[in-house]
Amino acid sequence: MSRGPETKRTSAVLPSDFRDCMRHLAGAVTVVATGSVGARSGLTATAVCSLSDDPPTLLVCVNRLTGAHNVIQSLRHFSINLLAADQEVVAGKFAGRAGLKGEARFTGDNWRTLATGAPVLADALAAFDCEIVQEHLFPTHTIFIGLVVATAARDTADPLLYLRGRFRTLADD
Repeated sequence: MSRGPETKRTSAVLPSDFRDCMRHLAGAVTVVATGSVGARSGLTATAVCSLSDDPPTLLVCVNRLTGAHNVIQSLRHFSINLLAADQEVVAGKFAGRAGLKGEARFTGDNWRTLATGAPVLADALAAFDCEIVQEHLFPTHTIFIGLVVATAARDTADPLLYLRGRFRTLADD
């Protein structure tokens, strides 16, 4: 496990200014999920990216204060579910907008498992089932690097995006 830089670096950029500028970076909306039926946990995330295709790996940045963080860390697996434009309600549930937590966020949607046992949204635009191969600590987040061990895809939908503080689709102006 990497601990990151030993010396604390500072920036003249205020966190609020940084957030204001980052709002202009459109991101794919994903749900990161882990656990088994009755004890599942997940969150909406845009801090997800491909790391390599050989071996196929993804990374996700998870705030250590989220309910899912310690579950992901202890189970050593997670899924990344790329949401389609018609799944804004799912995104809202996992972002905490409906006031739901833990297992309650999974109700009303079709979840299944692939190789690791992590919950996978059956009709996600794309789903990646991952085993953690590395984690790196940062002051507020853990960067989990996952080896992709199984995938599933739905080819007939557009992605759900997040830009300037709201969910959007490719058709939005």
